[in-house]
Amino acid sequence: MNKDSRIYVAGHSGLVGSGLVRALESAGYSKLIRRTHGELDLADPHAASSFFETEKPEYVFLAAAKVGGILANDTYPADFLRDNLAIELNVIDAAFRNGVRKLLFLGSSCIYPRLAPQPIPESALLTGPLEPTNEWYAIAKIAGIKLVQAYRKQYGFCGISLMPTNLYGPGDNFDLRTSHVLPALLRKFDEAKTNGAPEVVVWGSGAPRREFLHVDDLASAALHLMLHYDDSEILNVGTGEDLTIAELAEMISRVVGYAGRVTFDASKPDGTPRKLLDVSRLHASGWGARIGLEQGIQRTYEWYLAHEALVANR
Repeated sequence: MNKDSRIYVAGHSGLVGSGLVRALESAGYSKLIRRTHGELDLADPHAASSFFETEKPEYVFLAAAKVGGILANDTYPADFLRDNLAIELNVIDAAFRNGVRKLLFLGSSCIYPRLAPQPIPESALLTGPLEPTNEWYAIAKIAGIKLVQAYRKQYGFCGISLMPTNLYGPGDNFDLRTSHVLPALLRKFDEAKTNGAPEVVVWGSGAPRREFLHVDDLASAALHLMLHYDDSEILNVGTGEDLTIAELAEMISRVVGYAGRVTFDASKPDGTPRKLLDVSRLHASGWGARIGLEQGIQRTYEWYLAHEALVANR
């Protein structure tokens, strides 16, 4: 992939896509192709095919997806399964048919079984039942992985698949109805501080353990692997470290400067008990995470405060 290669970042305005654009531009890649959802609906096969025929990208980062937390997955299971299947199929097929030289597909750590061994090796895929609270999204992402592998096996198409852990960072979704745990807690603690609320109630018991990766670290890893990795096997991308939701809440409370109580509503679902990725193969490729969690949360909170009006209107 050269500095003047035509590179399409699918989903460039989202959390992951915007991080990829920052990384690529910082590294000197000048011919980035971008389309908003309003300009190009990747779930429409005719629109996707026409776009690839016209623009002829050489490299594709497939970051476009319908995403959300436990509540969103539980409320819109058909949307999560249908829309993500459509996007994956349309983009991967159009990329192959129009001569894309390499495609990077971004999956998710939720593809692994609910009770997978910890830390989770890539070999755990399809070895047990999924976590029910996000199985629809997980099934769609597993289908995307298998589609990339199938096109490589049958046609020799150069596609790779990365499985990021839980992501956060500037540009995240802070909508309390649809967001993931870290941005949701950032917003809840900030609003509690602003309103002088005596306590913040966190969903679940606080006991589940989670791993978090700053989106700029993911983008750095994706660029590194697009340049240096070429294999049909999926590859985990994470920090190799985790903490409890209770510890996360304490850290966010400290960063925000909230002085009230933190309580837990155990009547709400916890999700998977633990989800820590085995990143030994990633480290062997020559890449490791650089942004510490508290430092990353501080950066994200600063972005949130600078864009609070935009976030509130989403």
